[in-house]
Amino acid sequence: MNKVVASAHDALADIAVNNQTFAVGGFGLCGIPEALIQALKDTGVTGLTCISNNAGIDGFGLGLLLETKQIKKMISSYVGENKEFERQYLNGELEVELTPQGTLAEKLRAGGAGIPAFFTQTGVGTLIAEGKELREFDGKEYILEKSLTADIALVKAYKADKAGNLIFRKTAQNFNPVCAMAGKISIAEVEEIVEIGDLDPDEIHLPGIYINRIVLNAHPEKRIEQMTLKTEV
Repeated sequence: MNKVVASAHDALADIAVNNQTFAVGGFGLCGIPEALIQALKDTGVTGLTCISNNAGIDGFGLGLLLETKQIKKMISSYVGENKEFERQYLNGELEVELTPQGTLAEKLRAGGAGIPAFFTQTGVGTLIAEGKELREFDGKEYILEKSLTADIALVKAYKADKAGNLIFRKTAQNFNPVCAMAGKISIAEVEEIVEIGDLDPDEIHLPGIYINRIVLNAHPEKRIEQMTLKTEV
């Protein structure tokens, strides 16, 4: 099966509608699906709930969708690099569900595995635990966390074959596999596409069963979130 589509815009044109939930891979700006995020912005859909470790930065990544107010809710772990995010949240324009980073990853993984909820010690005794079921196991307290799924997942990989088997590059893997698992429809943006059978099975990080569509972006910008240079003495 050839899952390659002509462009990021084509990949979203017939499935993106208002009020959907999107799971978007990346950590900071590392491993974000740049072209797919831009294409999602261009669809003009609104009322989106975005599940992502962070919300990009002003003017890049998911920050593009915040600027156009297409996102109504963020389910995130870290949001400290985006001033527009802060402004909208403090003004009551954006709903935010902060989630511990490991819990967020497990929520997505569990959702993709068909597990509706799980118990974790993370957040016990904090605001995270408010309103959640508390249970004791072996003398320790745990809170019940519900899993996450998404209508559409947007992920970034380094290489794919035409069946959607993916290879990630180093830390750019981050949240991408679990986002892909959690999506009802998952679209992968990749830098290289090869024929089926060209990938060594032992090198595949995510099997193609989780991927519905593939988009080629051979030259992503890969912007650096923060660059610190040594001061000349």
